[in-house]
Amino acid sequence: QNMYYNGSRIGEIEDDGDVYINGSRVGQIEDDGDVYKSGSRVGQIEDDGDVYKNGSRVGEIEDDGDIYVNGSRVGEIEDDGDVYYNGSRVGECEGVRRDWAAAFFFFFFWDLDSGTAR
Repeated sequence: QNMYYNGSRIGEIEDDGDVYINGSRVGQIEDDGDVYKSGSRVGQIEDDGDVYKNGSRVGEIEDDGDIYVNGSRVGEIEDDGDVYYNGSRVGECEGVRRDWAAAFFFFFFWDLDSGTAR
């Protein structure tokens, strides 16, 4: 499914969890929550929504779509796939699992502050 940032298509997450940015495969998100970049496991999304990066808890994905990074609410992924960051709509990811979209935009693959890939 396509991922959009400020109206531009920046990548996609395929049904098998393969992650692409600008046409290049950059990682994989497994059904069990393991996150890989360049072949290395870099994180985990737990069933309860806790997000771990390199072994440290860095955030949480709430059932209602709220996203917390280091204890602060920074955004939301709505049911329709709209992505909000610091109160502004910045992207869209319709049809993408909410936890995978959060992994993409908020934790592992895209830097919302700079608008570039991590």
